[in-house]
Amino acid sequence: MGIKEVLLLALSAAMIIIGVHLSITQGVGVSYPMFMFAVALLFWFKLRRNKQEENNPDHKPEERLQRKKKR
Repeated sequence: MGIKEVLLLALSAAMIIIGVHLSITQGVGVSYPMFMFAVALLFWFKLRRNKQEENNPDHKPEERLQRKKKR
């Protein structure tokens, strides 16, 4: 995961936190654009990640997640 993907993910997480704060203090109507922009950034992050995986077929994230069996 490159620096651009990290920044997109961190920015979207920060916008969700700001959106929750706005929801609590000023209402959902004020925070709605913040949530929608955060969701758009999350979709952009996922799109970049999918394109990266298509371009690099050797990279298999499933193998990293599998746990070793106990004997």
